[in-house]
Amino acid sequence: MNERIDHCLYQAGLTAQGCWDELDEYTKQGIEKFAELMVKETMQVVANQLPGNQYLDVAHAVIEHFGVEEHHAD
Repeated sequence: MNERIDHCLYQAGLTAQGCWDELDEYTKQGIEKFAELMVKETMQVVANQLPGNQYLDVAHAVIEHFGVEEHHAD
């Protein structure tokens, strides 16, 4: 799991005192996928607000921060 997403899960209390260890793999994967989708959806909002070069700079920073696959604006 990406370190930043792991940190967010910790901040949300999902990894506190063994909570994460008690979840089944399906649930863990769903939570991780949800986090990735939130980042991608956020980037779509950013893409709709910024011109190309500015979007690319922001997208690169966010992708690097969260380690998720880049989502280009359509």
